[in-house]
Amino acid sequence: MSKVWFVTGSSRGLGREFVTAALERGDKVAATARSAESLADLVESYGDAVLPLAMDVTDKVAVAAAVERAVAHFGRLDVVVNNAGYAQVGAVEELSEAELRAQMETNLFGAVWVVQAVLPHLRAQGSGHIFQLSSAAGLIAMPLGGAYHASKWALEGLNEALAGEVAQFGIKVTIIEPGGYATRKGVNPDPLNNGFMAEKKPAYDALRERLGAMASKQPAGDPAAAAQVLLELADADTAPVRILFGTGFYPMVQQAYAKRLQNWDEWLDLSQKAQG
Repeated sequence: MSKVWFVTGSSRGLGREFVTAALERGDKVAATARSAESLADLVESYGDAVLPLAMDVTDKVAVAAAVERAVAHFGRLDVVVNNAGYAQVGAVEELSEAELRAQMETNLFGAVWVVQAVLPHLRAQGSGHIFQLSSAAGLIAMPLGGAYHASKWALEGLNEALAGEVAQFGIKVTIIEPGGYATRKGVNPDPLNNGFMAEKKPAYDALRERLGAMASKQPAGDPAAAAQVLLELADADTAPVRILFGTGFYPMVQQAYAKRLQNWDEWLDLSQKAQG
């Protein structure tokens, strides 16, 4: 039986790959993007199987309306993919209030508005699978990514709590944590030169140069392969709360978690004193 998908951020990148993979195998998709024109080619290729919806995830009213249109059009929702988001780059000292708020409005609040809009329908069905696109940046933190990390770490906690809340209704939640993907003409996008850059302070120029050299050496994953794995997860009877997409960052994640445990252990005496 074909599934009905609701996917945000469908105009490009992994979101577009997810939509295309679902449509190619005969599923139906409510595909959202800020501009419906960016989805016109999907309609040309797949006709009535795709419902293009112009929607900005930061607009709570628009999100609710888009979800209602999708349910009215297809009759149900089986898979919800919270994919819309972007990376704001800059040292914490460099970030403007507007930049930080915009990052959280899109990456965090936008995801919340989608979840809140779809849950009444999924609860009524007694089924559904919510996929939240996080990032390896939701597990580890690096300099110059404070705003992006803050949004993704917040999503990690939010969706872990959500998974525990909605399991009783037959709803699954999976947090996807991708590494870098070649989503733009086969190139792994450089987060330090990707359009969302805070006004630079010279004090951080040397750090920027070092991290830029490191970023360029990270292997880029294949978006089509990621889409096929998402299909497998959507079809599975059971699914993980968290899954890495790609293994390039896995050694860094292992090291970071081991270091945290070591840090807590080394300072356990003071921790006990703090308890009183």
